[in-house]
Amino acid sequence: MRVALYQPDIAGNLGTILRTCACFNVAVDIIEPCGFPFSDRSLKRAGMDYFDHVDFTRHADWNAFLAKVDSQSARIVLLTSKAEQAYHRFDFHPDDILLFGSESAGVPSNVRDRADDRITIKMKNGMRSLNLAVSAGMALGEALRQTGQFSQ
Repeated sequence: MRVALYQPDIAGNLGTILRTCACFNVAVDIIEPCGFPFSDRSLKRAGMDYFDHVDFTRHADWNAFLAKVDSQSARIVLLTSKAEQAYHRFDFHPDDILLFGSESAGVPSNVRDRADDRITIKMKNGMRSLNLAVSAGMALGEALRQTGQFSQ
């Protein structure tokens, strides 16, 4: 199981996701460019002292990320508000890559089209979206629960 973040905009969200993934021993792919300097203080503050405990890879762009992923058998599962399939009714696989778009723009159509599956977190009508770090934590928790990968 991996988490991939497409061009994240908010350092605090990335830091929180890195911290969450450190706690659950889940690797993270960061698809650049980021909307902030990677060494930004708020990124470090949100991630606190967990950076030494998380396996993360920075990719220069989408094509660099795909070059790594396409050599694997993992599915790319995009979390998007534009999907119909609810995340808690989706059958996750142990080697899935959970892909999240940027806070401001999501993902472009070529990224959406490349995803093997698209799922959503259902919300009350009229609500636009959840915070990225909250969404990642919810989806990752369900994926780990289903696949029996929670750390012991």
